[in-house]
Amino acid sequence: MRGRSDGGQKKRLITSVIIVAIFFGFLYAYRGSIFGSSNNAMEYGKSLRKLGSSYLGGDEDTDGKQDESSQFGHDEGEDDVVPKSFPVCDDRHSELIPCLSRDLIYQMRLKLDLSLMEHYERHCPPPERKFNCLIPPPHGYKIPIKWPKSRDEVWKANIPHTHLAHEKSDQNWMVVKGEKIVFPGGGTHFHYGADKYIASIANMLNFTNNKINNGGRLRTVLDVGCGVASFGAYLLSSDVITMSLAPNDVHQNQIQFALERGIPAYLGVLGTKRLPYPSRSFELAHCSRCRIDWLQRDGILLLELDRLLKPGGYFAYSSPEAYAQDEEDLRIWKQMSALVERMCWRIASKKNQTVIWQKPLTNDCYQDREPGTLPPLCRSDDDPDAVWGVPMEACITPYSDHDHKAKGSELAPWPARLTAPPPRLADFGYSSEMFEKDTEIWRRRVESYLNLLSTKIQSDTLRNVMDMKANFGSFAAALKDKDVWVMNVVSEDGPNTLKVIYDRGLIGSTHNWCQAYSTYPRTYDLLHAWTVFSDIEKKGCSGEDLLLEMDRLLRPSGFIIIRDKQHVIDFVKKYLTALHWEAVAGADANSDSEQDGDEAVFIIQKKLWLTSESRRDTE
Repeated sequence: MRGRSDGGQKKRLITSVIIVAIFFGFLYAYRGSIFGSSNNAMEYGKSLRKLGSSYLGGDEDTDGKQDESSQFGHDEGEDDVVPKSFPVCDDRHSELIPCLSRDLIYQMRLKLDLSLMEHYERHCPPPERKFNCLIPPPHGYKIPIKWPKSRDEVWKANIPHTHLAHEKSDQNWMVVKGEKIVFPGGGTHFHYGADKYIASIANMLNFTNNKINNGGRLRTVLDVGCGVASFGAYLLSSDVITMSLAPNDVHQNQIQFALERGIPAYLGVLGTKRLPYPSRSFELAHCSRCRIDWLQRDGILLLELDRLLKPGGYFAYSSPEAYAQDEEDLRIWKQMSALVERMCWRIASKKNQTVIWQKPLTNDCYQDREPGTLPPLCRSDDDPDAVWGVPMEACITPYSDHDHKAKGSELAPWPARLTAPPPRLADFGYSSEMFEKDTEIWRRRVESYLNLLSTKIQSDTLRNVMDMKANFGSFAAALKDKDVWVMNVVSEDGPNTLKVIYDRGLIGSTHNWCQAYSTYPRTYDLLHAWTVFSDIEKKGCSGEDLLLEMDRLLRPSGFIIIRDKQHVIDFVKKYLTALHWEAVAGADANSDSEQDGDEAVFIIQKKLWLTSESRRDTE
């Protein structure tokens, strides 16, 4: 009896082994399918070790530490683990934004309050849901049309979404014409052109010569609910730069259209967290029928705009409520009017369906309010410049004693403010001489970069530029005479120099490079990474993840300038083939003045590559 029982167990064991083998066979086949067709696999390879934190979902899982084998080539035998290729993501991920993925929210069943727009805020994937693959371009992708022509037209193949053209056909947002999508300059409130609408705002405010820049005193603008950013596009000709802001919502790919056009833009939402900009960043905030409920939660969203506006800054609000034709509009208008009055805003001008409020220059009005008036002043220990993951609060940010006495931001008019030492420089213990030296150092460095790139670029090659570690914005300042704009990124855990950058008349955002940036793939023509790899190495984050993220951000044929320690440059060089990048120049290609201490410079260009399906479509 014991022998027969053992035999039965052996049969069952053999059967179990066969079943497990079949299961893993199906699993292997399934895993192969998620990276696209067999042609992709043959063309780009699929062998890849498990890399770091598996593609920039966030560093929460690392507790500040990584497997030593993922760290920048310090360990022995590293040549054996460098991948020969990265897999290519499935075509459906050609527009992947890892920390702003609605699919991720559905898959993880996150309990978010839709009424507070939490589903449009950043939610980075856990390790098991991160990607480790190259983002493919869409079928038929072409090198983007160059600025300034791109302001008015883009290739339809690059952003194959025509929903907005049909939905907003009566508002002239965009029109499909053959292989292109054209932008007539219209918007929800300015069907007949943003230029005329901008001129009307300048006229309402009695600005100098009816010019919106007001003699250089108005330079930085925040446009919330910006659509395809035509408002910001037409402000550029007046030397006014706009941070066009909109979420990744039902208005498909509006920020992607803006960036493809060469217009500064950022994916974000007025939800529950502060926007990634310091206090007193903008001279003008704008909302043109932006479908935002400004009265919700004790006016918390208007109070976030108040935090972001400079002393004496304006909020231009174009909406039916400003006209108050029916009972509901009249109710909203009365409540908004009462709210902004308690916030000490005054009506600077009102005409038809547009009202422009102005923020006070001093604390006088706040001090004169009746005790207990809502909204209250923020606590004295509240830092108005702390923004990364910081919840909004329904309170008014008062001015410091110095700012109250100054009765304004003390900024020089543009363009003098670009090189004039900003008043908030003193917050960091920097002198005017140190600031001027920093400006001059980066002027020389940028001149050297452009010399290294001289055989590769023409006057219109670059448009969208990102400085991944901007410090005081001197890299961007050195590019003033070039037809580019720069997104200046400041680390969330370093000196909060972004307020100095805005005081210089530049724009930027706060970010943590252990996570993915809030933008679409193929967004920037040039990335400048000054000691960014060294910084994340100290945090224990993955260098390979950052390489993949930089590839996601970069347009095909775009450039990366890495300025870092030599071991970082050596680390990056090992991945050029895997990423379809090619070396353009290094520090040894120029004079020793290009080097700074133990820093070296390495310039890379991303090749245009297509999947098999994309190549067939192009042909």
